[in-house]
Amino acid sequence: MRSSRPYVQLAPAVIEQARQMDLLSYLRAYEPNNLVRVGGSVYCTREHDSLKISNGKWYWWSRGFGGVSALDYLIKVKDYGFVEAVEALTGGAVEWTPPQTPKKDEPKVLLLPPKNRDCNQVMQYLFGRGIDYQLIQDCIADGTIYESADYHNAVFVGKDKSGTPKYAALRSTLGSPFKQDASGSDKRYSFRLLAKEPTNTVHLFEAAVDLLSYATYLKCEGKDYRTQNLLSLSGVYQPKKELSESKVPIALSTYLKENPQIKTVVLHLDNDKTGRLCTAALTELLKKNYEIVDSPPPVSKDVNDFLMSYLGLSRQKPVRERSDVR
Repeated sequence: MRSSRPYVQLAPAVIEQARQMDLLSYLRAYEPNNLVRVGGSVYCTREHDSLKISNGKWYWWSRGFGGVSALDYLIKVKDYGFVEAVEALTGGAVEWTPPQTPKKDEPKVLLLPPKNRDCNQVMQYLFGRGIDYQLIQDCIADGTIYESADYHNAVFVGKDKSGTPKYAALRSTLGSPFKQDASGSDKRYSFRLLAKEPTNTVHLFEAAVDLLSYATYLKCEGKDYRTQNLLSLSGVYQPKKELSESKVPIALSTYLKENPQIKTVVLHLDNDKTGRLCTAALTELLKKNYEIVDSPPPVSKDVNDFLMSYLGLSRQKPVRERSDVR
């Protein structure tokens, strides 16, 4: 790390000023030759082409971390000390005006991690969790699942009605607890598998793997999962203490709004305290307009655990094949 002067006292107002500058504004003002436009409103730096900047945030894909402000960039990427970074942002001759806050309806730019040349690690990971092999192949073929090139994460892609990717959930396949949404993810369009023909029912799951597990279970029972609408939540749903004051998760509310033919919502949430609380909240919020069916896994904590039990499989501990796994 570069040398810092820890005994220099900085006024709170000066620190706050430094925190307010976003990375794009900093690069335009101080390092214009290091700024490269990738496309649309997405940029990278000439020094690090995997460091992408969009939606007021930045993420260094090859290193697996990111931030919001230019201060984060100077400290995490440039190895500045805190005091040195603050002074660099507040003591220069270039005047800086904070950018206007983006409008809420301004579209986000999804930054998908680069694709690996194959999906072998993802296939091994999902198949090891009992997911049907052909189902995995079908999802890879239509671009809703792929393997990232950097850390070999499983990437679960959510698309809008036109088939455009809008959301992506990253999950480690190599033993790490790493979970993260791709930068610019629009949580309205979470990972889903939709029926080929119109149906008035939607099945809701906490995670993509639970959704795939249920689809696999249907296949094992001789049923076609493609006759059902299967929707996962983009993150853990946290209802308020007063259930009636909670809000319907945006992934579900958006889907219901775009599909007025839906009459029944089947909840396949976890058999734990959080899952039961979420089920109670959604039942309270939706019961006036929909038939709510509480259908948790018959045994075990979640749908994937149930599938593993159903198939007589035991979960194998993944082998870490890389030193930089996350």
